[in-house]
Amino acid sequence: MAKGWHILGAGAIGCLFADALASSGAPTTLVLRANTPSAPPLQMERNGQTHTRSLSSTNAPDVSPIDHLLVTTKAYDVVSSVNSVRHRLTADATIVLLANGLGYAEDVASLVPGANLYCGTTTEGAFRRAPWHICHAGRGQTLLGAFAGRASTPDWFDDWQALKLECRWTNTIHAALWHKLAINCAINPLTARHRCHNGELANNPVFARQVTELCKEIADVSRAAGFDDIAHSIKGDAFDVIQRTAANRSSMLQDTLAGRSTEIEFITGHLVNRAEQLDIEVPANRDLLEQIRNA
Repeated sequence: MAKGWHILGAGAIGCLFADALASSGAPTTLVLRANTPSAPPLQMERNGQTHTRSLSSTNAPDVSPIDHLLVTTKAYDVVSSVNSVRHRLTADATIVLLANGLGYAEDVASLVPGANLYCGTTTEGAFRRAPWHICHAGRGQTLLGAFAGRASTPDWFDDWQALKLECRWTNTIHAALWHKLAINCAINPLTARHRCHNGELANNPVFARQVTELCKEIADVSRAAGFDDIAHSIKGDAFDVIQRTAANRSSMLQDTLAGRSTEIEFITGHLVNRAEQLDIEVPANRDLLEQIRNA
């Protein structure tokens, strides 16, 4: 029987995985904030067709045990969200963190030292058309690995490989997470700063030079952090993503336009902190960090 999963974070990615897990036969429960009504039926749109799925839900303060937890919140909510259900986690609970940025996993590991902690990154494209109406806009790939480093593939991963989403196990998850961070540092803050779609970062010569400048600094930090391959390819990779997602509005731009908090501290903020530890100057990234903080 498939493992049962609780999901913290009922945004686009959380609902996408909730739908996929439930579709595969895994008991799936959304974890909602205290005093939040039960989740209504989820509408999942894909390839022009929409299906409706009813999902179980629970409130964080409830007491029923949680064995397997998927966290898909914003980066700044990861630690507080896990803490809100810490009393429900079993002694050897499995926790999978699937959020943007870096820097929160270490805090989760300290918060629940007995848990089996895993991290992931995904390129699945999903966005919310309306409350509880999610559009799966583009197929991607999800990479998962053990936070502690190399480990044999856990038994629960068999269920994930049966999903209608492409999920792969990697023993180099930290490199995958750093690569995602590097790409996000080169693109997201600039789109928020200039209020532009991704493609304008390549089409506007001034913006393109800024991307190049950011990538040079990101490469310096990556190389010093031991990610030589990422340092070598970051500029080309960043412009490739810009071209492939030209019509997209980054999540940081969307948050900025909506007046919401951004994940800048866990993206550029993490890079700048790592640069300080490595004694590397990153003035372009630091300046952009301050601009987004003060926007």
